[in-house]
Amino acid sequence: MAQLDTRKKLEILADAAKYDASCASSGTAKRNSRDGKGIGSTEGMGICHAYAPDGRCISLLKILLTNSCIFDCHYCINRKSSNVRRARFTPQEIVNLTLSFYRRNYIEGLFLSSGIIASSNYTMEQLVEVARSLREDHHFRGYIHLKTIPDADPELVHQAGLYADRISINVELPTVGGLKRLAPEKDAIRIENAMGEAKTAILDGKDATKRYKSAPKFAPAGQSTQMIVGADAATDGDIVRKASSLYDRFGLRRVYYSAFSPIPDASAVLPLQRPPLMREHRLYQSDWLMRFYDYQPHEVVAAADDATGMLPLDIDPKLAWALKFRAHFPVDVNRAPREMLLRVPGLGVKAVDAILTSRRWRRLRLDDVARLTVSVAKVRPFLIADDWRPIALSDKAELRAELRPLVAPKKQQLELFAA
Repeated sequence: MAQLDTRKKLEILADAAKYDASCASSGTAKRNSRDGKGIGSTEGMGICHAYAPDGRCISLLKILLTNSCIFDCHYCINRKSSNVRRARFTPQEIVNLTLSFYRRNYIEGLFLSSGIIASSNYTMEQLVEVARSLREDHHFRGYIHLKTIPDADPELVHQAGLYADRISINVELPTVGGLKRLAPEKDAIRIENAMGEAKTAILDGKDATKRYKSAPKFAPAGQSTQMIVGADAATDGDIVRKASSLYDRFGLRRVYYSAFSPIPDASAVLPLQRPPLMREHRLYQSDWLMRFYDYQPHEVVAAADDATGMLPLDIDPKLAWALKFRAHFPVDVNRAPREMLLRVPGLGVKAVDAILTSRRWRRLRLDDVARLTVSVAKVRPFLIADDWRPIALSDKAELRAELRPLVAPKKQQLELFAA
């Protein structure tokens, strides 16, 4: 490998890291340097790379240790047979970059992943050394997210969790068949076993900190994973069911979805075109429905097309469900339970909670609801208020046509529908 300067390495390895979507920092423990020592903080403001739960922007240096890899996953631009320029950082170079970027107020944390070099254990050792040096040698108090390797020794993964705020293990593809076909060197059982061990360590760490104030924290921001969308034949229904299973079994903080992007010198088994980016967006909306709107996986899947198993691209899955199950609507804003109000298109969680509080004191009119939502026009066909009852539309297609202008993408977003 030709010698490259740090700037060139950063250009190559930051670009190679862009395909990993799972770099959000929600759930991290707050740290600061008020005790007079320590570098970095998760409490400042900076370039927006990720959002914390309270809306703070947290900027992350997102890079790979190396884009060299001994694996040959068909969908990966860094696979062994890919014709790309390779680069590699040493752990000390990444430590120096992180500290240098922080001191210039460019970042507040680090997201670090890597291709597999030499072996899974050797690569994991290098990743852990970066986090260890930042925490112990330099008292770095910023956010650290490490992408762990499921084939690595469990003790190495455990060490990663002691230094990192969040760890993540990518399941890569939603079906076992897809993984065997496109990433034959990876094993779905090993991946899920590693996720299970991480879940146990996180729960044990939480229990220990409750019992002993000095107990070390283990990945306080939890674990996440990522699925590639559109590289195999998996339907949206398959992806939703897989995501729900991962949340239930491993207590994940997030499942991220990454639309497959065609790569140079692509394998013949891959699709020639990328899926519509709107498909990725609809999956995130479906994920939100399960996490915050109390939808069950089978309800989200029911919003998909019965023949193809795909969610509609022209309307969001919540509206698609409401149109498919019109018998449940309209609901009375002054009497309906919370679970039914959450299913009204156009009403968010905060709006529903405000409705439940307000109606304890007086009956609500349509104008009251309008003040709580962005588009009352989207809400009206599905809601009864004290002064409002919608005109019944017997034809579902007629109602869908009426609502489409309210939910269609803006002109500048039309390219999201392009294949």
